[in-house]
Amino acid sequence: MTGSEAQARMRKFLRDGTLGINRSVRRKVLVVVLVTTFVALLVSAGALLTYEARNYREFLFSDVTTQADILARTSAPAVAFDDFASAEATLAMLSSRPGITAAAVYDEAGELFASYRKDGHDEPLPEHGRPRGPAVENGALTLFHPIVENNQLLGTVYLRAQYELADRVVDHLLILGAVMLGSLLVATAVSLWLQGTVTHPILAVTDVAQRVVKDRDFDLRATRTTRDEIGTLVDAFNAMLTEVSERQRALEESNRRLKKETEERRNAEISLRLADKHKDEFLATLAHELRNPLAPMVNALTLLRSPGTAPETAQRAKEIIDRQLTHMIRLVDDLLDVSRISRGKLTIRREPMELSSVIQNAVDTVRPLVEREQQVLTVEVPDRPVYMHADPVRLSQVFANLLNNASRYTQAGGRIDLSAVVQGNSVCIRVRDNGKGIAGEDLPHIFAMFTQQQEAAVRVQAGLGVGLALARRLVELHGGSIEAESEGPGCGSTFTVRLPVKAALTGGTDGIRTRPGREPVASGARILLVDDNVDFATTLAFLLEQLGHEVRVAHDAAGALAAAAEFRPNFAFLDIGLPVVDGYELARRLHDLLKSDIPLVAISGWGQEEDRRRAREAGFASYLVKPVGLDSIRSTLDSLGTRRG
Repeated sequence: MTGSEAQARMRKFLRDGTLGINRSVRRKVLVVVLVTTFVALLVSAGALLTYEARNYREFLFSDVTTQADILARTSAPAVAFDDFASAEATLAMLSSRPGITAAAVYDEAGELFASYRKDGHDEPLPEHGRPRGPAVENGALTLFHPIVENNQLLGTVYLRAQYELADRVVDHLLILGAVMLGSLLVATAVSLWLQGTVTHPILAVTDVAQRVVKDRDFDLRATRTTRDEIGTLVDAFNAMLTEVSERQRALEESNRRLKKETEERRNAEISLRLADKHKDEFLATLAHELRNPLAPMVNALTLLRSPGTAPETAQRAKEIIDRQLTHMIRLVDDLLDVSRISRGKLTIRREPMELSSVIQNAVDTVRPLVEREQQVLTVEVPDRPVYMHADPVRLSQVFANLLNNASRYTQAGGRIDLSAVVQGNSVCIRVRDNGKGIAGEDLPHIFAMFTQQQEAAVRVQAGLGVGLALARRLVELHGGSIEAESEGPGCGSTFTVRLPVKAALTGGTDGIRTRPGREPVASGARILLVDDNVDFATTLAFLLEQLGHEVRVAHDAAGALAAAAEFRPNFAFLDIGLPVVDGYELARRLHDLLKSDIPLVAISGWGQEEDRRRAREAGFASYLVKPVGLDSIRSTLDSLGTRRG
């Protein structure tokens, strides 16, 4: 390109630019605004920088002088008494002033007395100190200030501070540059506003549409900036996005619900399969546990029916039947308690009681099993009585379950220890054994319903796996806790029960109330027995007659009322599930017939709390659940007393 061609292009550029400005008022306004703004900002920036530099210098000189004067006053006693340590400590306080990089105290002769340097600043200190004013050198402000005490010059304080005027000027220039750039941009934006009112909304709609297609984000909206037809277009576009967004949310919510329902159904199916598996295992265990006692009972009955059976053999057969029948009763009771736990109906009946008697009952319950396995059972209880307000039957059931488990999982000839210790307002009962122990992964689940260790499957009368779950629930109902510990298989296990006990009832009889009783029944009472099960009624009547009582038996309500009118009984044992008229209604009719409140005892195979409640409302004084032992009959009669007619 020749020189003449370059000059021609420059003239063309200037001519086109001048014509462009001259032909557009908006461009003229743009140029005027930009030039005026730039000049004003430039003048303001120069004035501000000049003022800031002078103000910073004066402020820093004043600040350093003040700091030096304070140090001089503070260091005067130290210099006067040659206390080097105090002077060093005074200078060390400058560490809180990041702007001070070095300081020193000189004595009257100008010799260095104490010094301070900020970390990272190793510049040398002046060798001699003589008072003089502030000075700026090498980017730092230095000052020598006299130490005067009673108009006597004692020494000099030296300070060196950072002098950052250049940095501050640069910072202000950057800020002013940003402000100037922003101002020019604002001026440019204002001038271009008219052009933007037409093209910007359309570009915004286009940009939002592209982002929606790319990111699938239907929550994006275009901004309406005008009230004309373009603004209406923006509103219509946003309304369309709103409708699409709502439909998308509805579809996503439907998908989430479907996914959740699918997951719930899958979990429910897994739970059903697991429950079905547990059901099959439980039914198999239940069948096994019910067949086990039935088999020896059948054999024992066969022996009793044999004409040539020796008396010793017959006695052993009776003992077998009694032992196995007791075991079956326990299984049925456990099943009933499981039902009460699952329905939240398991309750306790609190009364004043003494702990050692409950433990003794539990020990007596499991002693045959312990003796059969030739195991050693030791029991340690406090020397002084421990009185509690609890349900003695249920607590005896808890300790019997723990002892029964300990015996079942301990080898023949093993050892079982039961100990009770009072700790403040609670009593701690521990059952230890040196048996098979519990694996670590089984400990968290040991109190779950139907949980058994696999080793128990080959043992006779292994149980239904509900004893520990029942024990935990009963302990919790008493406000206590139960824990299991074991160091692993083969290391034995320890079960710890903690129960609350009132301090006032520990070690004495204070607070124990005895229930006022009636005269025990020795013999000779007239008892009406009503049950539609002929075999049960016949055997129970025989037992009552063995106790010396006169018994009249009926098998329905009509026969019972007729017998009562003639017999005038002192007691009545009534079955609840009688034909035609149940035991509740029969109890009411007996009271109306006899015109007296004779003690009524309910005997039934139903043992739920609702059955007991209805019996109390019907006027029954006691409730016995079949099968009923002779001891239960005797204790019931003794507790109710007699009413002789």
